[in-house]
Amino acid sequence: MKLAVVGGGSTYTPELIDGFARLRDTLPIEELVLVDPAADRLELVSGLARRIFAKQDHAGRITTTTDIDAGVADADAVLLQLRVGGQAARNQDETWPLECGCVGQETTGAGGLAKALRTVPVVLDIAERVRRTNPDAWIIDFTNPVGIVTRALLQAGHKAVGLCNVAIGFQRKFARLLEVEPGQVHLDHVGLNHLSWELGVRLGGPDGENVLPKLLAEHGDAIADDLRMDRRIVDRLGVVPSYYLRYFYAHDEVVRELGTKPSRAAEVAAMEKELLEMYGDPALDEKPELLAKRGGAFYSEAAVDLAASLLGDGGSPVQVVNTYNNGTLPFLPDDAVIEVQARIGRDGATPLAVPALDPLYAGLIANVTAYEDLALEAALRGGRDRVFKALLAHPLIGQFDYAEGLTDRLIAHNREHLAWA
Repeated sequence: MKLAVVGGGSTYTPELIDGFARLRDTLPIEELVLVDPAADRLELVSGLARRIFAKQDHAGRITTTTDIDAGVADADAVLLQLRVGGQAARNQDETWPLECGCVGQETTGAGGLAKALRTVPVVLDIAERVRRTNPDAWIIDFTNPVGIVTRALLQAGHKAVGLCNVAIGFQRKFARLLEVEPGQVHLDHVGLNHLSWELGVRLGGPDGENVLPKLLAEHGDAIADDLRMDRRIVDRLGVVPSYYLRYFYAHDEVVRELGTKPSRAAEVAAMEKELLEMYGDPALDEKPELLAKRGGAFYSEAAVDLAASLLGDGGSPVQVVNTYNNGTLPFLPDDAVIEVQARIGRDGATPLAVPALDPLYAGLIANVTAYEDLALEAALRGGRDRVFKALLAHPLIGQFDYAEGLTDRLIAHNREHLAWA
């Protein structure tokens, strides 16, 4: 089995490598290709990757290339983990929206739209290269904003599934609180990427006992603290929202908070510099503890599980992924991309049935889906007016003057990445 990781020079790649090494029985990789235009980072990351494989007695071969076509050739699956513009672009996404009184975040609001506009054309170009080289390969997208990027891939006819670590993070957290193995915890996870709720937590499978009320009663403070939300929100809803819902439920508070401290991008950039220095140490043969602060917890386990299920029989039969709606949520079009539990196999992802949703959740999902429609149109076709309409439609913006000011700032800060600007 051959896997390619596009964006393999990321400082987060050793987390993925560690998962591949530990879970080699689930996903028996013979060759892993790390693809990245930054040759210097590739050298540091791949050196540590090979040492991790060696320490854990993984027989797989790790190679590197800056050539996308060469890297994806003959790959059974291609994992995309890109950041177009790097941490510098992310820093902009997290700062200029604050000038208009709107949240600055890399996957939602105006910053999220900027990231989508930069990213979608690049990902589609890579996907076309994969299709020309080996049309049977699966594309697993971990590149944010996952929902919009996955929809772009599916709409263009690619074999793609979107992946996020939010659900597996909740699964692991709830398993620890319940003192059970993670495999025993099934989530009633519903929504869009970075706009989701855990409506139930079931033991043993989709039809198991719902222990969410017990979790909230016994561990509500800890859960709310992890979400950085007021306990009252969790209690009032009776469900566990993704921590990204904080940008919606406490928008003004978050804007004030973000205006008083360095951006997350600045923190990560400093962390990345330190990590790369560590990776250059020939004595280091395991992922450093600092990497846990980088973000993306349990991504490696989720990626292994998904790839194993798409390519064979090694993964879990049901996983939370991003895929076409196809009637699962009746208030959305079939070609909307949703994030729900789905049955995974060689033919892809088939969402499980979802009970009728409270309008409190369905309304916000529908609103953000409308924004994502417009965001994808802007990413594919460009133009100031399309950018403006997407911003005006976003529930975190929604005012004419805000959308006007944000449109000008978005284009000014991203002109080098926008072919039409």
